[in-house]
Amino acid sequence: MALDPATTMFIQSMAEAADADAKPLHEMTPEEARGFGGAMAEMAGPAPPMARVEEHTVEQGDGSFSLRVLVPNDTPPGVIVYYHGGGWVIGSIDETDTMARKLAERTSCAVVNVEYRLAPEHRYPTAADDCYAALEWTAAHIREIAGREVPLFVAGDSAGGNLSAVVARRSRDRGGPEIALQVLIYPVTDADFERPSYVDPANELLLTKEAMVWFWDHYVPEAERRAEPDASPLRADDLSGLPPAVVLTAEHDVLRDEGEEYARRLEEAGVPVNFQRHPGQMHGFFTLLMLPGSERGFQHVVKAIRSVVVKQAAVAR
Repeated sequence: MALDPATTMFIQSMAEAADADAKPLHEMTPEEARGFGGAMAEMAGPAPPMARVEEHTVEQGDGSFSLRVLVPNDTPPGVIVYYHGGGWVIGSIDETDTMARKLAERTSCAVVNVEYRLAPEHRYPTAADDCYAALEWTAAHIREIAGREVPLFVAGDSAGGNLSAVVARRSRDRGGPEIALQVLIYPVTDADFERPSYVDPANELLLTKEAMVWFWDHYVPEAERRAEPDASPLRADDLSGLPPAVVLTAEHDVLRDEGEEYARRLEEAGVPVNFQRHPGQMHGFFTLLMLPGSERGFQHVVKAIRSVVVKQAAVAR
């Protein structure tokens, strides 16, 4: 299926607005690239109001990182730990604030938006370590956030999907915290740039093969370490016993094949998987709130999270 008309118009408008001398992302410095996300975030529209917003700092290793807790009501039925995308190099909780608030509003769950430390200043496995520490912090404070014990979710897009998969496996291997559902939105699962979706020219849109090489070079410059499961979750020997998963992929995305292979591997390992490829969509569609594809992605994720909340509430009665 061709790229949907709204996305096509969006790509065209971005191209028309771009400076003629602008460099592609893979030719930028990380500092230059970090200015791009802010401009995209301004297109997200107004942010839904929250009943409570809290800022926290978590000490981790030789440094610290920040969390923003978004509580949409007095009795959230679940807590979602959200890891933003950006190839482990760009992105922030400020840039994803509107999206995270919308997720909180639509699910009625609290959202803990994680400002994990970025590469190349903080290379692998710092982001993974920060994200697992954020999950542990959330589990320890869940009564303060929600007022009672409620289901705990992990979710993320792109590199954030990678980090969600990593913390889900760490949680299994380290005896917790217990995760009710992992939501992987067009996740990075492997450092293999020769898959068919990588080499298809139709997928060279908002995210390109060259950009992904650039991201990996900053995050995990040692090629041999990219095969470690905390970098490439698809390389894990055993995926059994992991939390149920929602996996969304985009038809026109260089990451499509690795995300779909990860969904298949999970299913083969006996993990319940709710998978959907979104036709006519490109990488990034979920967080591009101004596009209709984002709404369809949100409906999928919200329905899955609410289903878990209802089932667990019924069991608790």
